Amino acid sequence: MATETVLATAVSNGVGKACCKSGPGYATPLAAMSGPPEKLIYVTALYSGTGREQPDYLATVDVDPNSPTYSSVIHRLKMPYIGDELHHTGWNSCSSCHGDPSASRRYLVLPGLISGRIYAIDTMTDPKAPSLYKVVEPKEISEKTGLAFPHTSHCLASGDMLVSCLGDNEGNAEGNGFLLLDSDFNVKSRWDKPGHAPKFGYDFWYQPRFKTMISTSWGAPKAFSKGFDLQHVADGLYGSHLHIYKWPEGEMKQVIDLGDTGLLPLEIRFLHDPSKDTGYVGSALSSNMIRFFRNSDDTWSHEVVISVEPLKVENWILPEMPGLITDFLISLDDRFFYFVNWLHGDIRQYNIEDPKNPVLTGQVWVGGLLQKGSPVKGVREDGTTYQFDVPQIKGKSLRAGPQMIQLSLDGKRLYATNSLFSAWDRQFYPEVMDKGSHIIQIDVDTEKGGLAINPDFFVDFGVEPDGPALAHEMRYPGGDCTSDIWI
Repeated sequence: MATETVLATAVSNGVGKACCKSGPGYATPLAAMSGPPEKLIYVTALYSGTGREQPDYLATVDVDPNSPTYSSVIHRLKMPYIGDELHHTGWNSCSSCHGDPSASRRYLVLPGLISGRIYAIDTMTDPKAPSLYKVVEPKEISEKTGLAFPHTSHCLASGDMLVSCLGDNEGNAEGNGFLLLDSDFNVKSRWDKPGHAPKFGYDFWYQPRFKTMISTSWGAPKAFSKGFDLQHVADGLYGSHLHIYKWPEGEMKQVIDLGDTGLLPLEIRFLHDPSKDTGYVGSALSSNMIRFFRNSDDTWSHEVVISVEPLKVENWILPEMPGLITDFLISLDDRFFYFVNWLHGDIRQYNIEDPKNPVLTGQVWVGGLLQKGSPVKGVREDGTTYQFDVPQIKGKSLRAGPQMIQLSLDGKRLYATNSLFSAWDRQFYPEVMDKGSHIIQIDVDTEKGGLAINPDFFVDFGVEPDGPALAHEMRYPGGDCTSDIWI
C-alpha cells in the first residue's frame, strides 16, 4: 500500500500526470481510493426533448465544500447544434493507459445519442471551463461504418477509443456495433468483426486479463427514442442478452440470453480488481441484479443475486410497478455496490465482499412515484395504501427518481441525478420538463454501511439561465469508478 499511496498522491485532481513519469489515472483501484477528493463534476445537461429550442451543454459543477460557489453550476459549455440528446460520457485516456507516460486524460468524449455526433471536449486547458476541441460528424461515422446512435465510450490502452452505437441511421437495432476512433478522434473502423454485431447495443466493459469484453442490450432506437411501450418488448424491439467478445479481436464467442430475469440489461461492470473474473449487470425492466462469472472452460455464466420485487400500486398505468434499475456502480475496493430504482425512488447499498451473496447495508428514499404527495400509492396485501417519506433539501422537493449515480474515489460521497432519457422523462415524470433536474449528494458509511442525504448539497437545474434543463451523467476530471478500467 505504501507504493500505491505515493502514486495516488502524485496524481493531480484530474488532468496532470504523476511525477514519476506515469500516464493518466492510477496504478491500481486501491491507489485511486487514496487520490484527492473531487472538486468538480462535469454533467451532461439537456434541452433536447424538453420543447426548449436550446442546445444541450456540459455543466461544470463545484463540489468543493470549501469553495464559495459550492453546490452550483459554475460554467456551461453549449454545444454548437440543437437536438443532440447528450447522454453518456467517457475519456480519451484513463487508468488503462497509466503505464504510458505519453498519454494524458485531456478530452471528454461526449456522444449525442440522437444526433449521432461525437464531441471531443478539452478539459485540460481550463478544467473549470472546458472548451470544444473537435466534432465527429454523424455522416462520416455512418459512411465509414454504418453506425449511428453513439452511447458508451471507453478508452483503450492503445490510445484509441471504443464507442458502442445502438443502431443504424434508420434506428434499426440490426445495424448496431462498435465504433473505433483514433487518439485524435478520427474514425478508423468498426471494432466488431463482420457478422459479429450484437443483437442490441448499450453498455460494455472489457477485461484484458481474461481476453474478454461483455456488452449489454437496451433496444432499437426507433422504439426507445419515442418513449417506452411495453408492446415493443413483446415485439422483440428490446434486448435481454449479454454478448461475450474475444478481446481485442472483436469476435463474438458467446451470447447469454438472460430471458425474463434479464429484460433490458443496461449498465455492466466487472469488479475493479483486474484479476477477478466476475462482475454484475443491472436488468432495468426485470429489476434484477445479475452476477456474471467465468467458468473453468472459459465460457461465461450468470445468476440472479438480487431481485427487486414489483410493488402493487393504484392510480398508475399498470397494477404493479417495477423498480427499474437504471444505473449501478461498484466502489473501487470492490466492497460495495450501489444501485437506483428510478420508479420506486430509492438508492441502495450492498456489501459484495461475497460476490455471490450481496447483503443490503443501506437504503434511502430520494424521490420516485410513490413519495408523499404523489397520486400514485402503494397497496399492501390487506388493501391499505402507503407512500414514502422523501425529505426536502434546502427547501426544495425532490423530483422524479434517482437515475445516474457517481461515487467519490474514497467511496464516501455518492452523487445522483434524476433524468434518464428525455422521451422517458416526459412519459414517467412530466414535472421535470417544467421544473428541471437536480443533483443531490448522499453521505456513505463505508465502515458499517449506510446512506444519508447531505442536507447542504443541492444543484437545481430548474433555475438554469435558458430554462429548466435535464441532468444526466457525471464525470470527475480525474476519472472515477465507472470510467476507469485497470488492466
